[in-house]
Amino acid sequence: MQSSLIGKIEKAKRYAQETDRVTFSALSVKFQGEHDNYTTSYQEGKWHCSCHFFSNWGLCSHTMALQRILDNMLPKEALTMEYNIVS
Repeated sequence: MQSSLIGKIEKAKRYAQETDRVTFSALSVKFQGEHDNYTTSYQEGKWHCSCHFFSNWGLCSHTMALQRILDNMLPKEALTMEYNIVS
């Protein structure tokens, strides 16, 4: 293996451990819920989810789970404080 590739692999391993280097500006995922699959996304500073609960409350278990999973890789405005009442 070429030494330049070895260096890139080592750098990738280090970056993977330093998640604060990554900040999501947009993302879209398929979320497998208990009752159905949902499209959950973060775009233009706002969360969206195709589940019924989100349409009424503007947040849901799917968006809150992604906030916890992605934690420091999200911009501050993507982290809602509402879920802290049950964390």
